[in-house]
Parts: sequence; C-alpha cells; structure tokens
Amino acid sequence: MPRALTIAGSDSGGGAGIQADLKTFTALGVYGASVLTAVTAQNTRGVVAVQELSPETVAVQFRAVMDDIGADAVKTGMLGNAAVVAVVAALLREYRVSKLVVDPTIHAKDGHPLLTEEGRRLLVRELLPLATVVTPNLDEAGALLGREVRSIEDMRKAARRLRDLGPSWVVIKGGHLAGDPVDVAYDGRDWIELRGPRLPRTVHGTGCTFAAALAAGLARDMDVPAALALAREFTELAIRHAPTLGRGHRPPNHVAAGRLICQTTLDQSTRMAPNENNR
Repeated sequence: MPRALTIAGSDSGGGAGIQADLKTFTALGVYGASVLTAVTAQNTRGVVAVQELSPETVAVQFRAVMDDIGADAVKTGMLGNAAVVAVVAALLREYRVSKLVVDPTIHAKDGHPLLTEEGRRLLVRELLPLATVVTPNLDEAGALLGREVRSIEDMRKAARRLRDLGPSWVVIKGGHLAGDPVDVAYDGRDWIELRGPRLPRTVHGTGCTFAAALAAGLARDMDVPAALALAREFTELAIRHAPTLGRGHRPPNHVAAGRLICQTTLDQSTRMAPNENNR
C-alpha cells in the first residue's frame, strides 16, 4: 500500500493540519502516518492557542515511523520555529527522502503566525533545496521572497525565483487572486496553469488539503503534473462540498472529495501492487 508521512501541527477542529492531511491520504487510498510539531486549539473561527513540541519530540516521532513503516512521500506543513525546521531538514537528508512536498505554512487562515521569522529564513535555506514541490499561496510566496505577489505575472516571477532556491517544482496557488483562481506551476523549463471556478464559500484547510493530495499522488508513483491535477480536482471537490459546520470558515469535505474523485485518475498512474519495501 502506498505510504505518506505528514509533518505538521494539529487542528482540534479537524479542518486543517495533521487531521486534514490524514483524511486526504485515506480518501486517496494512501496509508497515512504523522509527526506532530505542535498542538493547536482552533476551530472554524481561528486559532485560540498553540503549544509547540520540542525538536527532540519531533525527531523521535520521525524515526519511529521511518524505521518501521517508512514513507513513499513526505509532506511538511506547520513547523513553528527554526529549531524544528533544522531537525526536520536534517532528518529528511539522513533518510534520503526523495519525494517531498513543502507547504510553507506561515500563517493560519485567521492570520495567526505559525512560523517564526528565523524559521522562515531557515526553511528557505535548508528545506526548499530538498523539496520535490513547494506549494506557497500568494502571501507565503511573498513572505519567502520579501516581495508582494498579486498577479499572474508576479506569480511567474516568484516561481522563477523560488525555483532558483532549489526545489524541483514550484506551485504558487492563486486562490487569493481576484476572479477565478489560477495556480501556476514551474519546473525550471515548463509552465502549467491550473484553472478552476471561484466557489461561493470560504473554507479553511485548503492549502493543507492540496499539499497532502499532491503528496498522496507522488506516493502512488504519479509524476508531478499528474499529481498536481489530482490535487487540484480533489481540493476543488472538498471545497465545493464543504459542510456547514461551525460559525466561521467551513472545513473541507475530504470524504465527499474521496468518493467523487474519478477512480480511473488514480488507477491509470499509480502503483498498487505490494513490493518488498511497502508490505
């Protein structure tokens, strides 16, 4: 069975973070494991409190999973601070993780900070060069580069600059653009634009869901363009069917997205047969 590991913070409301990642993995037929970096108290209205875990606690979780279960792809989300970024980067190098999705989670939906300034600088220096794909939204791309990203042309310029920092692919998510959203992907040579309709609802946890679906596709041996298409379709369905829960930003509907996603999309570009490394 394909395996994916998420390294991120929790969301007690279940819409984002570790919870969203594990729901996405399961919905896409991938076994999900997790390394918790922080415990957050949050709901649909925002983050109430954050308790970060020590780098040592993060490291022992990672080793426990990788020394026994392993992972075909790894996804990072909320890392919190520079010490955790440093230990995660060191472990990814030590275990030679070859399929890595970096979701540079800097702020929550409500603007609550989830990564320190020092952590952001270290993420750029240590984690981006290890990434198969990095998936910032407009604000995150701007924070990583120290410049505003507000248009498709800005997104293309930012993608080039981020690609120069080491990741194999850069995907800049355009959900905050005016009009219908456009995601721009770049591998140093080719461009892909992923377009979709603007849906009339505000949902939190979509960035986590997109990156987790991308990691699930990579774990299933899809190439990056196929995994991107899967992630975009899955996330759009999860937003379209977001349940009316809570008094703030709705959570994604991972269950509905998993049921509605075209099964042939998965079956055509995936490794399902067990082998000696993933039994």
